[in-house]
Amino acid sequence: MRDTGQRGRLGTTPPVPRRPTPFPGSPGPSGDGSRRFSPWWICAVGALLFAALTWQVADHGPLRTLDERLGRALASGELPAGPAEFAADLGNTAVALPVLCVVMVWAGWQGWRGSSVAAPAEGVPVRWWLPPLAAGLTLAAVPALVVPLKLWLARPGPPQMAGGAHDGFYPSGHGATAAVAYGVAGLLVIRAVRGTRAGRPGGRPVAPVVHLVTPAVVAAVALLNGAVGLGLVRRGYHWPLDVLGSWCLAGVLLGVWCVVCDRWSGAGAGRAGRAPTPDHRTGS
Repeated sequence: MRDTGQRGRLGTTPPVPRRPTPFPGSPGPSGDGSRRFSPWWICAVGALLFAALTWQVADHGPLRTLDERLGRALASGELPAGPAEFAADLGNTAVALPVLCVVMVWAGWQGWRGSSVAAPAEGVPVRWWLPPLAAGLTLAAVPALVVPLKLWLARPGPPQMAGGAHDGFYPSGHGATAAVAYGVAGLLVIRAVRGTRAGRPGGRPVAPVVHLVTPAVVAAVALLNGAVGLGLVRRGYHWPLDVLGSWCLAGVLLGVWCVVCDRWSGAGAGRAGRAPTPDHRTGS
């Protein structure tokens, strides 16, 4: 009888700690209990689509024929050339890199502030510097992948680029630069905001605007990259498949960034893996 009472006071077997979330910022830091798909799926889908598009481009498949027809139609369309040129320039490294550097510094500062509280409390090392550093390395990987592919495929450009010094236009370097730079910048913002929300002591409520950050950032990044891609095609700098292929390649790189940050940054792993402390007064 005494043992039974003791078990009742101590509670049942502690819950099994959950594995760290496969996507940055959820559900560990946010605590919403939802489980999102693994970024490995993003890598796999992006790689498969990129392989299919590359095969069509290299083998002069029917998709490449349709692509060139669509590219000529869009290049001679009624979309104003001025805004299209401005949008295409957003894919330049001289524009995208400073934007990413600013977000990297801000995200690193947010992570450094949160690590001073999270590390002692959770007993796990928080590498706050890893997500910004990985973001810079992800952007650096773009030319390392794009340039050899361009040289290998040597796809001729649109008629407007007939006088160009090279024939390597697939995949689009501007499209990949914009997709990776603005994409990983958006992921850094989402990760930092969710980490700040999760680190509020005592369950303090957050402003309603915080819950709108993720959809707003995703929409802004999607619209920005859509404008860059449309501008590149409208100005005759690339075929549509050049841009679409660069987006698939960027999806692989962004998925790898998510995997690296989830596995080795330490942020959120302690929160997700920490079991709730039993309440001896209620027996639970």
